Amino acid sequence: MSINPSGWRPSLAANDTVQEPTGTVTGNRALTLEEPLLFELGTSDTCGVDLPVPDDAISPRLGGLERDEAIGLPGLSEPETVRHYTRLSRQNYAIDLGIFPLGSCTMKHNPRLNEKVARLPGFADLHPLQPEMTVQGALGVIAELGEWLLRLTAMAGVAMSPKAGAHGELCGILCIRAALEARGDAREVILVPESAHGTNPATAAFANYRVESIPGTPEGRVDLEALKARLGGDVAAVMITNPNTCGLFERDMKAISDATHAAGAFVYCDGANFNAIVGRVRPGDLGIDAMHINLHKTFSTPHGGGGPGSGPVVLSQALAPFAPLPFVVRTAEGYRLVEEETAADNGGVQAFGRMSAFHGQMGMFTRALAYILSHGADGLRQVAEDAVLAANYVLRSLDDVLDAPFGASGPCMHEALFSDRGFADGISTIDVAKALIDEGFHPMTMYFPLVVHGAMLIEPTECESKASLDQFIAALRHIAERARSGDSALSEAPIHAPRRRLDETLAARKPRLVWRD
Repeated sequence: MSINPSGWRPSLAANDTVQEPTGTVTGNRALTLEEPLLFELGTSDTCGVDLPVPDDAISPRLGGLERDEAIGLPGLSEPETVRHYTRLSRQNYAIDLGIFPLGSCTMKHNPRLNEKVARLPGFADLHPLQPEMTVQGALGVIAELGEWLLRLTAMAGVAMSPKAGAHGELCGILCIRAALEARGDAREVILVPESAHGTNPATAAFANYRVESIPGTPEGRVDLEALKARLGGDVAAVMITNPNTCGLFERDMKAISDATHAAGAFVYCDGANFNAIVGRVRPGDLGIDAMHINLHKTFSTPHGGGGPGSGPVVLSQALAPFAPLPFVVRTAEGYRLVEEETAADNGGVQAFGRMSAFHGQMGMFTRALAYILSHGADGLRQVAEDAVLAANYVLRSLDDVLDAPFGASGPCMHEALFSDRGFADGISTIDVAKALIDEGFHPMTMYFPLVVHGAMLIEPTECESKASLDQFIAALRHIAERARSGDSALSEAPIHAPRRRLDETLAARKPRLVWRD
């Protein structure tokens, strides 16, 4: 390997191999820069800023917390630090670079108008402890967004404070628990179809329920008869994902709800896939009692990266009284944030408690409402129609070279599902995904849902043009043909990325982090 003049070599994880550049001293290949770690760029005996030497009067004030030995952090100047992170950012894939085909994750364009609105003075500089009279506009935004969510879902109440999808799931399950306790009904079991999102059984278990699985039919939907046979007095709720993770709408949803209610239980719907039905189907009309709505998935607020999330929960008439504090109410004098009132003095509310210290993520609320108002009711309906159209275009453009296990179950919804069936021996789904990186695309979701062997789940969303879809389809089609023909070079992909393929299992279990002076 070439070594640059400063003497560093890239650190490797287990079984990592460095893509060998040709003919360069630096290790760079044109504008693909070979970027070391901060620990390899800087040294612990230098510092990027001049700090005064502490005098003897400081130590007593530290109360014994001062360090007595160096901790080995690298020192870099500000330009070095900025350049390091800028160079790393050039190796990121993002929705602003190309299609992000993750299935069940709805990675869609974030309109810049939404970003501008979120940064307006009065929204961007709010503090949660401001007097209520000084945040009437913000409370109005929260209330209006909540009203839109109720209108789009035909539900009776909404909790805006949950901070993400799984947080919203927990909120809905706690509402169900509170409703059952209010009628003196102790139930222990939550039923989860095998086509549900993985967070559903995790949430139920976290809430101390026993989870039992309900099988699916050969066409990829919930087995209604198996569900009916299991319903009983010990079942608190059914947690169902609709459209499900096979990319299909649950045609028996109303019958599922009716049977569940007849058994005295509640219906929780995972709303992560609401983008496929927004403006077309109202979950409340299907008998659903609680559903979280991921604002990033459906209403285009920023997604991922550890940033702020938002997962409001809409509730049926039966569960609305148990929504958590705080919540916004509209009065003749303006908006009021309900923090502590009880059932006796606030119209029958029996809040189970709080999901968070304050109300929620203001930046996400402003972005989501801007998105909704930009589209209007007819535009939101078109969002769902275009998303479903794009997914079916991908499905039917590839089902002759990739196995579509539920391709005969009717049109898909928001995502197209394929499997590794038909690949030559020794070639698997991960080889296809790594080859997509060489073609300049982020891979699709792999090995999920678990009910399909070697699953490849693709959600193109409504944001993609036909041209971008055609380019992605052409690349995946070419890779699929190589996989079927037994092209062994697929096992080496990616070959054009800054790093070659890891042994991911070994790298996770035995990372090798090397410090070089």
